[in-house]
Amino acid sequence: METALHSPCDEQHPQQAEDFHRNLEQNSKLSAGVKKDIEKLYEAVPQLVNVFKIKEKIGEGTFSSVYLATAQLQTGYEEKMALKHLIPTSHPLRIAAELQCLTVAGGQDNVMGVKYCFRKNDHVVIVMPYLEHESFLDILNSLSFEEVKEYMFNLFKALRRIHHFGIVHRDVKPSNFLYNRQLKKYALVDFGLAQGTPDTKIELLKTAHSEDQQGSRLQTNPTVASGNRVSDSVTAPKQIAQQSATKAADRRSSFLSKVQMKQGRGGKEDSGHHSVQRSVFGERNFNVYSSTHQESSSTKLIKQSKMIDVSSRKLVTKKKIISTKTVSNGAARKAASGCPLNLLCDCYATDRVCSVCLSRRQQVAPRAGTPGFRAPEVLTKCPTQTTAIDMWSAGIIFLSLLSGRYPFFKASDDLTALAQIMTVRGSRETIQAARTFGKSVVCTQVVPTQNLRSLCEKLRGTNSSSKRSQGERPSRSENNTALPVAADKPCAPKTLGKQIQHLESCREGDGALEMKATDMKGWDQVPDEAYDLLDKLLDLNPATRITAKEALLHPFFKDIRL
Repeated sequence: METALHSPCDEQHPQQAEDFHRNLEQNSKLSAGVKKDIEKLYEAVPQLVNVFKIKEKIGEGTFSSVYLATAQLQTGYEEKMALKHLIPTSHPLRIAAELQCLTVAGGQDNVMGVKYCFRKNDHVVIVMPYLEHESFLDILNSLSFEEVKEYMFNLFKALRRIHHFGIVHRDVKPSNFLYNRQLKKYALVDFGLAQGTPDTKIELLKTAHSEDQQGSRLQTNPTVASGNRVSDSVTAPKQIAQQSATKAADRRSSFLSKVQMKQGRGGKEDSGHHSVQRSVFGERNFNVYSSTHQESSSTKLIKQSKMIDVSSRKLVTKKKIISTKTVSNGAARKAASGCPLNLLCDCYATDRVCSVCLSRRQQVAPRAGTPGFRAPEVLTKCPTQTTAIDMWSAGIIFLSLLSGRYPFFKASDDLTALAQIMTVRGSRETIQAARTFGKSVVCTQVVPTQNLRSLCEKLRGTNSSSKRSQGERPSRSENNTALPVAADKPCAPKTLGKQIQHLESCREGDGALEMKATDMKGWDQVPDEAYDLLDKLLDLNPATRITAKEALLHPFFKDIRL
């Protein structure tokens, strides 16, 4: 700890109460809801009262809330800090793993570090340096091209850093990459969903992965999580990580028998302060059929206290009875028992779902992350996911920056998201890439690949024919015939025509407002290297997708490296 904190008084209850009320009075301008949240935080972790003055709530997600606070230093100055309060039901091993990511990989190369950690019963507060930053949506259309280049270069520096330690962030998005435009400072934050690669250097991620096969946060029963008490004092992050890991390991065997694994949802983008802007894609529900391409091994996963079989093309050779389950559309799944050996389902590579496939349990794979930023291998439930999923998310950010549209993709489910990706990257290319990681994707008609330069320039309104790459944008008639179909639902096929028309209207509507020459800010001279890098980031095949280290060496950043 480089900076020592100064408590204005000894930890005496009368004085704590006085400080508590004084801190609340200073926040008179806050809303009643935020005041109540701050009050609850002070009550849950009372040692914060003597150290921090919580000013406001600056962020809220599925698994935590973040507050802006000031701390009194021994030098007499006040320092702004960010207090991340984790929900009490967070698994202690997950908390410990997040702390270890911050302590080992954080503090340099644009990766957020950690200063202190407080714990009281099942409440944990991580204290980090505060970086004042702008909302991505507020500055999106005012950024110059050079600023975008610097932004992406610094994002790749952060990703290179965490990938070096074998950390897969899983939730790379603008709100998790803080940007101070004036100071040109950056910080990659929120490792709550992080996973480790097979050779990760973060030991607790190895342990967390063994307990969390689905790539989602483990939730504990409050009566289980609140059993351990610690002294009311500041705890070093490494120390609390070790304590949490040890206690979690001690009760791991009994924990799994008592607590069910719940598949976590990826954190959603904070939309409370977002300006109104149309995304390139709407919420219309059109679907693509995705299935396992090759027969998988009999991997066993725990979910809701039942055994799950990985989906395979052939029926299981052993006779078994599958109970009737109600699917999302209200139709009952048929019971299947004693099926003949080597019987193939009759919907393979077609645009419908047979009763055999309906009787199978869903395949489980890591899918944590934010909708719109998930890679194709995540959307198709590929069990083997690497740091390449972070590079795809970085590519989506780059796509938003080049097109001036955020969010670029917006879908209500994974198959819709995959279909939206197809309209940009092409259906044939998506199908071919899916085969490389053992998946079969069926699309009834061909969706052509979009030219990335033409697409981005149309959406941004900077048509630069002199710099345009070779290749033509598909005609409207070609787009309207596209027809991906869902074979996971017994419903009639839905066309992509309306969705493509929406994309076209975005191009010819908002994009038709050409920017004045004085406002171009370098957008009329975007080099081909930018779109080459974007193409490599949005490589549908994770095995050949560009890495963070390779991205930093790309010709697009030559002037920055020099």
